[in-house]
Amino acid sequence: MPDTRRQRRPRREFDRDAGVAKAQALFHARGYDGVGVAALTEALDINPPSLYTAYGSKLGLFERAMERYVSEQALPLGDVFREGRPLGEAIAQLFAAAADQYSRNSACPGCLVTEGARAADPDARAAALKVAQQMTQAINAAIALRSPDMADRLTDFVVTTLRGFSAAAYAGLAPERLKRVAELSGELLIKELDRA
Repeated sequence: MPDTRRQRRPRREFDRDAGVAKAQALFHARGYDGVGVAALTEALDINPPSLYTAYGSKLGLFERAMERYVSEQALPLGDVFREGRPLGEAIAQLFAAAADQYSRNSACPGCLVTEGARAADPDARAAALKVAQQMTQAINAAIALRSPDMADRLTDFVVTTLRGFSAAAYAGLAPERLKRVAELSGELLIKELDRA
């Protein structure tokens, strides 16, 4: 009598880190709200229960994607605000670095965290704003070391400007134009600080 039992395929091992990388690209390109569970499971080649087992939820995966983004693509504050560099020059360099990073990949423009903070989903928005606040605090601390009296005002200016760069890149402003805007912003800030 022939054996009619179904042969099971061996389960392949799911690489969670590779899944986070794929999800990061999707979230960056389409935004949190533009990526559904179906798109995630298709990109990761898993079924919905496996997604929930691996990451807890779509939000959990988004949080992991932002952690990965920050660990690999955060703006280089340590290099920019190195000891001895004048404050205006450091901020101008930060603007240049942001313009370059935000426009480097046309498939994933802008800053994942900044764009994530615009999510319609309140939990995703809160998660992105929490990460953004950590970056804001780091920028404020770096500025306060050089100019404690102006730290809050300059931090507001820098963070607002960086968010504008992200929005412009996301909207499709050509990289060379964004870099010119960053250069001009830095030059104007240096002049203003020299007058202060």
